[in-house]
Amino acid sequence: MVHCQARLDTTFAALSDVTRRGVLEQLGGSDASITDLAQRFHMTLTGMKKHVSILEQAGLVTTEKVGRVRTCKLGQRRLEEEAAWIEQHRQLWSARFDVLDELVEHLKHKEKADAQRKRR
Repeated sequence: MVHCQARLDTTFAALSDVTRRGVLEQLGGSDASITDLAQRFHMTLTGMKKHVSILEQAGLVTTEKVGRVRTCKLGQRRLEEEAAWIEQHRQLWSARFDVLDELVEHLKHKEKADAQRKRR
């Protein structure tokens, strides 16, 4: 369980940054060098290397260095654990909101009935 939580933390931390999400979208279309990514996102090479490193640690990106060029690709992870965690919590919150909706409807009916009694 602790390993799973650590993995979720690492993945969600990697996905929490708009630039890193953009990098993943870019790599979904085609592989790219760190230089290409840095130019596309108007960043320094050092800044982009840090973003790519975080994505690599989460297993979302892999890199390969050939000569002086480091090419980035989407990693093998498919995010099943993360999707399952999100779905579990979505169901939990959905059930809680359903109960809240029922309570609100009950209170509305009660308020309407009380208002009609007062008019009589």
